[in-house]
Amino acid sequence: MNSESSTTEPPADAEPPAGAPWWTSAVVYQIYPRSFQDSDGDGVGDLRGVLRRVDYLAELGVDVVWLSPIYRSPQDDNGYDISDYQDIDPLFGTLDDLDRLLAALHERGIKVVMDMVVNHTSDEHPWFAESRSSRDNPRRDWYWWRPARGGMDPGTPGAEPTNWGSLFSGPAWEYDEATGEYYLHLFSRKQPDLNWENPAVRQAIYAMMRWWLDRGIDGFRMDVINAISKDVQADGSLPDGPVLSGPYGDPTRGSFNGPRVHEFLKEMHHEVFDGRRDALLLVGETPGTTVEDGLLYSDPRRGELDMVFTFEHVSLDQGPGGKFDLKPLDLRDLKATLGRWQAGLLDAGWNALYWDNHDQPRIVSRYGDDGAFRFESATMLATVLHLHRGTPYVYQGEELGMTNAHFTSFDSYRDIESLRYAAQSRELGHLTDEQILAGLAAVSRDNARTPVQWDDSPSAGFTAGKPWIAVNTNYPVINAEAERAAPASVFHYYRRLIALRHADPVVQLGDFTMLLPEHPHVYAFTRSLDGTRLLVLGNFSGDDQKVDLGRRLDGASEVVIGNYPGPPEFVAGNVTLRPWEGLVFREVG
Repeated sequence: MNSESSTTEPPADAEPPAGAPWWTSAVVYQIYPRSFQDSDGDGVGDLRGVLRRVDYLAELGVDVVWLSPIYRSPQDDNGYDISDYQDIDPLFGTLDDLDRLLAALHERGIKVVMDMVVNHTSDEHPWFAESRSSRDNPRRDWYWWRPARGGMDPGTPGAEPTNWGSLFSGPAWEYDEATGEYYLHLFSRKQPDLNWENPAVRQAIYAMMRWWLDRGIDGFRMDVINAISKDVQADGSLPDGPVLSGPYGDPTRGSFNGPRVHEFLKEMHHEVFDGRRDALLLVGETPGTTVEDGLLYSDPRRGELDMVFTFEHVSLDQGPGGKFDLKPLDLRDLKATLGRWQAGLLDAGWNALYWDNHDQPRIVSRYGDDGAFRFESATMLATVLHLHRGTPYVYQGEELGMTNAHFTSFDSYRDIESLRYAAQSRELGHLTDEQILAGLAAVSRDNARTPVQWDDSPSAGFTAGKPWIAVNTNYPVINAEAERAAPASVFHYYRRLIALRHADPVVQLGDFTMLLPEHPHVYAFTRSLDGTRLLVLGNFSGDDQKVDLGRRLDGASEVVIGNYPGPPEFVAGNVTLRPWEGLVFREVG
């Protein structure tokens, strides 16, 4: 048996299967530049700050860096509201800074993927300025403009063209007095949706994407890409959505996975990626997507995307009231959800694996224990995720076991979604301030956006100035300097998991079989390829859990990686998992 957090090598004759795409053995690291590293003391992270940390990324071992938006933007939604697709916001630096960062990462064998937001722009984009200037402007139809509902006065409550609610609270339609019509915004009112039904819009987007590839970018993460096709009726109208909670209808029924989305993606593939496809990575953010949809998006024979982000597994702790209506996670639901995606995309398509990102709270606080068992639960969760079939995504700070911020006042929050939720909830009066703050503390996007904790100096080494959002108060204990110095740390455990994916064909391409689907605390599955089988076990509880698989594990297995010191605990051939223990066995014979 192997000792603390150790990793055994795959068999000496192990070779990656011929013809497998490069990203099957890759790990992607997401950088949210605003919170990664500040180089100039203004309190906001920037590209020169990222450049300072490229050796850290190389030490971690990642293959791809995904940069959240750095385009010129009013920053209404922290850069996901783009006013110029072909320039860098001065907040983050310049195009020359990006070129230097690209060169430094490429020198270290790390590809760079840009966040691409083409469902909507900023309302300060020149395209929208023209579109709203008059009803007969040539770019009027580049966005979704519609008159008031029949028989109602424009601008009055309920006169919106549909009953759709914005995903950021409030109505999804904004009335424009100058032209007497409404424009659609699924998100902030400063993020008007582009009209992909217009071929001129699509060609402008494709030209812009080619420009980035020509500059050396290695692919795109496509923000809410499954929302680009709306369910347009024969008369040009959009349908009302069902009212699930609150005063507005669900907009996703008429805007997600729409009737032309696959047509548009195939066209994009032909116009942008033909001739340089194999070297790129294309991943779509696709909320509300089913396994069947995911297969259509990621089947390589269809020429659309390489993989998609599903939201099902990060919605399992949400009650009927939505994101901020919390309920305890039932592990059996998590296994059923992830298992369904593993099975559904086994023969074609591919999974994007993630726990954390800029829109999700910290996983160790959400599905783990960020107190006494922070190390154990962070590393167990990483083990379970990275051993699935798919490409793992690591969000900045996840590799350090960073936790939720646990803010206790409304003034601490910066996220537009969180602030609008709080304002609307306080206005409705259905919840107390304490209840609202509890929801924000658990799942606000700001939990992921506190600065990366580099060391125990003021502001965690993130900035010499005042950070744009407060640093988590636990930074003197949880920081990269301390983690890198400690061999038994979350950081070094992630390094071993990443190295394991690079080296082991079973991890890369083995099939997937779920075990113990009804066990309430143990996540168990196997990965198999060419006669070699890996057994993966994770204890999602703070108590010991006996695992009985109907076969002895003590004599015919070797530990590949585990997050406890010393050998596993066996009783009569069955392993007993300690609190939040993660184990991977290679089964022999």
